[in-house]
Amino acid sequence: MTMNTLLIIALSPLVGAIIAGFFGRKIGRIGSHLVTIASVAVSCVLSIQVLMGLINGEFQAFNENVYTWMVTGAVSFNVGFLVDSLTALMMSVVTFVSLMVHIYTIGYMKDDPGYQRFFAYISLFTFAMLMLVMSNNFLQLFFGWEAVGLVSYLLIGFWFKKETAIFANMKAFLVNRVGDFGFLIGIAAVMMAFGTLDYAEVFAQLPQFADETISIFPGVEWSLMTFIAIALFIGAMGKSAQAPLHVWLPDSMEGPTPISALIHAATMVTAGIFMVTRMSPIFEMSDTALSFVMLIGAFTAFFMGLIGIVQNDIKRVVAYSTLSQLGYMTVALGVSAYSAAIFHLMTHAFFKALLFLGAGSVIIAMHHKQDMSEMGGLKKYMSVTFITMWIGTLALTGMPGFSGFFSKDIIIEATHLSDRWGSSVAYVAVLLGVFITALYSFRLLYLTFHGKEKMDNHTKEHLKESPWVVTLPLVLLAIPSIAIGWLTIEPLLFGEFFKDAIHVNKANDVVAKLGYDFHGSMSFVIHGMTQPPFFLALAGFALATWVYLKKISVAENAKKTFAPIYNLLQNKYGIDDFNQKYIAGGLVKLGNALWKWSDSKLIDGLVVNGSAKLVNKVSKAIRGGQTGYIYHYALVMAVALIFFIGTYVL
Repeated sequence: MTMNTLLIIALSPLVGAIIAGFFGRKIGRIGSHLVTIASVAVSCVLSIQVLMGLINGEFQAFNENVYTWMVTGAVSFNVGFLVDSLTALMMSVVTFVSLMVHIYTIGYMKDDPGYQRFFAYISLFTFAMLMLVMSNNFLQLFFGWEAVGLVSYLLIGFWFKKETAIFANMKAFLVNRVGDFGFLIGIAAVMMAFGTLDYAEVFAQLPQFADETISIFPGVEWSLMTFIAIALFIGAMGKSAQAPLHVWLPDSMEGPTPISALIHAATMVTAGIFMVTRMSPIFEMSDTALSFVMLIGAFTAFFMGLIGIVQNDIKRVVAYSTLSQLGYMTVALGVSAYSAAIFHLMTHAFFKALLFLGAGSVIIAMHHKQDMSEMGGLKKYMSVTFITMWIGTLALTGMPGFSGFFSKDIIIEATHLSDRWGSSVAYVAVLLGVFITALYSFRLLYLTFHGKEKMDNHTKEHLKESPWVVTLPLVLLAIPSIAIGWLTIEPLLFGEFFKDAIHVNKANDVVAKLGYDFHGSMSFVIHGMTQPPFFLALAGFALATWVYLKKISVAENAKKTFAPIYNLLQNKYGIDDFNQKYIAGGLVKLGNALWKWSDSKLIDGLVVNGSAKLVNKVSKAIRGGQTGYIYHYALVMAVALIFFIGTYVL
């Protein structure tokens, strides 16, 4: 592993983005997608090479600065790379999923007038995420953090003539600014306390600050480590869409489907999970912060999953699934099972990208209709999409043998084993979440691919499987959705893969305790089939099958019987309305009030117009003395001379 290799990995997508963005019209559509796909493919191949080199012992962890950006006093701000097992895994996942999305985009965006621009954006998105995960300091981390936010804004609002898309990208941008404010405070606190932003230097000093406190309000002392950890996690709540900062993510569906897959599977939303894992030495110093993280994740996993049950937009069902699964990852972080969180991040990246791209394939066939109530019976028209979507769903619901089974079950078991304050509540939430996940996931399959055909005749006449550039990524993503759990659970969780990348206090290491009973992947599967999550998943599958395949009238009757609950879920617990009315609306009213007073009266009235009036009055008074008569000027000179003599001479 050399610096040049890492520079190529990070900068190759940027070069592709620049070429497609600035020269897209000259090189055309084919040139744009070829150059961006080639650039991401180079990053993907080299990332996997780095990962395998670390696994085989050919490479050692790399931590060096590329160059010094700025020096102020004794503090240096550098651009550098930290590539260990955690980073290498993230690099491989990000670039592989991005490569699949790039290929898929050829088919999905083929008729879009912004074709070249879209390829430039998604390649730039890949660069931003790579800079985030490869950074060795908080400054570069913040650069990547903000860069993925900026590009997501551009991509969510890609169809900028569509009002809902513009509203969604602005919502995503503003909500993330709330989280990023906390993140920036956390970084500032790190700088204040440690005098450096370099990860290694900060982590080396941590033991000295174990008992340090900070006064947030007069007379109120907080643990410094708790303050820093919570502030950093608030940033993760925005990026990784944890309640109540989750509201932007479902609306991000207004962007084209390829970017929905990229945002939800491998970039942006995984940034917060990665960041907390990278900062595990800091979080391990505060049980309070970890309990906070765990309970936020538990709330998100359970309550966001419930909303998915009542959604009819195929992409929004998958979006609320993402929220719920991010909650699972966050719970894992909160119980110090960082490796389990990254394991689930990896498996989720494959099957969630598969589900989003599969949903996009359906949308193409349905002429961009997304309402599942207008679908049904698509399996006979779209066999490849049908099979791969089933594979993705089985992985998502944690059916034994599929990748999601391994990663989700380990999180549930780790939460059950944890004795952290609030862990019993979190355990119930993630356990019930299994039933909810199965219910809305199989509901999506049945309403889309099974049952009576509900599309109009015109749509039915043109129904067919998507082109190979769409179905090939589905097949390639389906393979790890099945196999990756079998191959990686032991080294990632119970081996020494993350030995030097993740720090866990021995008393908190629930994954290590689970490792005592681990006897191989097959044994894990057999054991899992006797545990509550498996039976809850089966119950969700059975209920969805009965309601949405056999007795569809039951669902309609349930809406009437449980109308208050149904309306609450349809209204998303009223959080959006509250934000719109009181948060955004309140700030608009405050802005208007300040404008009327400060802008209108103070700035315009006193400063701008007032100074003009004052100058006008003074000039009028002075103009009166400008008569043009010589004897008037002589008199003024004589009086001034007498005044001068009287003051300075006498």
